Amino acid sequence: MNHDRNKQNLKKLELIMETNMSAGICVAFSGGVDSSLLLKIACDTGKKMHHSVLAVTFETKLHPHGDLDEAKALAESFGAVHKVIEVDEFADPEIMYNPVDRCYRCKNLLFKTLIKAADEEGYHYLMDGSNYDDLNAYRPGMKALKELGIHSPLLELEITKNEIRSLSADLNIVTSNRPSAPCLATRLPYGAVLDFDLLERIDLGEKFIKGLGFYNVRLRAHNDIIRIEIDKEDFMKFMECQEVVIKHLKELGFLYITLDLEGFRSGSMDVNINK
Repeated sequence: MNHDRNKQNLKKLELIMETNMSAGICVAFSGGVDSSLLLKIACDTGKKMHHSVLAVTFETKLHPHGDLDEAKALAESFGAVHKVIEVDEFADPEIMYNPVDRCYRCKNLLFKTLIKAADEEGYHYLMDGSNYDDLNAYRPGMKALKELGIHSPLLELEITKNEIRSLSADLNIVTSNRPSAPCLATRLPYGAVLDFDLLERIDLGEKFIKGLGFYNVRLRAHNDIIRIEIDKEDFMKFMECQEVVIKHLKELGFLYITLDLEGFRSGSMDVNINK
């Protein structure tokens, strides 16, 4: 059944690419599982139709560092034209205070920049990797995408994250099992000032724990407390290396270190938001 569903999804996505290729397809490309699937299918379709595809990766202050080289290598392996755009989210000063509509403000700023850059290069059909599961979460940024006319084929075709991973595996895309890497501002409560030093230390702490073999890792900061979210099935494994984790996090300057007994869950900072 999964194989049949994958074939159906692939045909639908290929049809979208074929229909819009002449307009010039540009994919907002983070290097994650969703945008990688879109870019792979767009590039494969573009080769058959003798059209290039533009992949744009944002370099910002609020996204995990170190992913740009991987995104560039992956985009080029697909055959895309790859462009990195540096965007300062704090051109909107309100973002510094992590407002509840931060994601809307960021997406609005990022994709207005993308539209301008893509238009200058001659690409007019812009796509992002929002998927069907995003409708079940607090995603104010999706409003900005809709307002700006950005297309989200995975969402429009009702393709879920699990289906994206399954189809990506069928297509031998290396990101098929890559964990999500959302904006670092999601590690702080709404209303907290976005301290770059703190965000960098959180990023380093997450990378350290992932390096110990943990898949989903989030460090959520609440004043002097750092709350570790990992998958529940990894709790026992985590307890075996807790001392080395505590030592490293304290070296990074964190004072009180806790393990969240609810485990990893995307959007845990959104629990009191009216969605």
